[in-house]
Amino acid sequence: MDPVQLFHDVADSVPAYRAFLASHGADPRSTPFHDLPLTTKDTYTRRYPLPNLCRGGVIGDMIAVSSGSTGEPSFWPRSAADERVIADRFEEVFDTFESRSRRTLAVVCFALGTWVGGLFTLNCVRHLAERGHRLTAIAPGSDRREILRVIPPLAPHFDQVVLLGYPPFLKDVIDAGSGWPAYNLKLVTAGEVFSEEWRTLVCERAGIADPVRSTASLYGTADAGVLGNETPLSIELRRFLSARPDLARRLFGESRLPTLVQYDPGVRYFEEHAGTLVFTGDNGIPLIRYHIADEGGLIPYADMLTYAKSHGLTPSAPGPEHPFAYVFGRSHFTVSYYGANIYPENIAIGLEQPEISGSVTGKFVMEVEEDTTHDRHLNPHPATPPEQRVHRLRPRTPPNPTDPPTRNRRPHLLPTRHQTPLHPPTPVTPTRAPALERRARPCRATPTRARTPPPRS
Repeated sequence: MDPVQLFHDVADSVPAYRAFLASHGADPRSTPFHDLPLTTKDTYTRRYPLPNLCRGGVIGDMIAVSSGSTGEPSFWPRSAADERVIADRFEEVFDTFESRSRRTLAVVCFALGTWVGGLFTLNCVRHLAERGHRLTAIAPGSDRREILRVIPPLAPHFDQVVLLGYPPFLKDVIDAGSGWPAYNLKLVTAGEVFSEEWRTLVCERAGIADPVRSTASLYGTADAGVLGNETPLSIELRRFLSARPDLARRLFGESRLPTLVQYDPGVRYFEEHAGTLVFTGDNGIPLIRYHIADEGGLIPYADMLTYAKSHGLTPSAPGPEHPFAYVFGRSHFTVSYYGANIYPENIAIGLEQPEISGSVTGKFVMEVEEDTTHDRHLNPHPATPPEQRVHRLRPRTPPNPTDPPTRNRRPHLLPTRHQTPLHPPTPVTPTRAPALERRARPCRATPTRARTPPPRS
């Protein structure tokens, strides 16, 4: 794409951008492109009425919503033309999966509704079906039970199954299901940086023999859709660098490993700005020099391959001759410990080691706490699988002769320090109090019998 041409077109047709330029004293006829002021959510998209952000003051045929880190909703108009452009990124991924020749069930596991991920992904997959890919889409969304209910009866009718979703959620689905090797599973993720240890672990549990050609991560934002995607080439390079931290640090300037994608410069124009990414692209809301605040950088295609070959890697995996973008994510997810920034990636890679990966879910809450002597401690608070959590947290109290048989007792999931002492059960006369009144009563410690779930229909 020609970013200068797009800039002049947007300056002529988008009321908000004309007003934005005027407020910064920038004349579109004489200001060089790289001297244009950066646009952001705060300075641009939240500052002007939604219609004024669109060409001709007309909102597109669909609106998606993002909440961002503040919880304040942002609205992003879309059109079918925008989706077809983004579908090219999906097509690059599905071409690797050979979905033109293989009957493919695409299971959309992103949240549905107004959130941008689910419906946008579903529409892009359907665009690929129109282009001749042998794709059938189903969209259970982020309902794990529904995903596990629909896949077993449908999968035998297809050559492969592709799960598309948020990385931790897909891991939850795989851990909760079974029989995955029979489905010839593929994974498409978005929304979070993950380590190569994570990719290896999940592929092993899913029976995926070739992580390089059977997985892909998308780099996208609610603001502009998918900006780039992993290719077999970028995955092979990343796995090579993951095993050589010194080379990765020299290339990326950080100890943590970023997402590494390729992007099409004919559709999105990227720039680096103070260690973060800025892009220009045509969308339902056209964006010129938009600062998305993702930490990262750009590497030309030839420079990346030269660097790899100079350190002993001649890539064998295919990939387009497109430049690379690397993305760390946003710095406000860090905690500071003894002057060092601790990123979620630093903790995640430890939890993904073979020695402990089977004892944790991969989820954690990271915080720095101070003890009674004012010494500071970094506590990741990893979550454990339910079956281990029960054994670790169940109070060690002797059985009460008045309790029901232990096989019918529900395990107590609260840590001991938060529990109140158990008392013998007190007979209670059943009442028919209103539902709201029943919910307002304090919880008793009286054990209850486990309920048998109703049979599935």
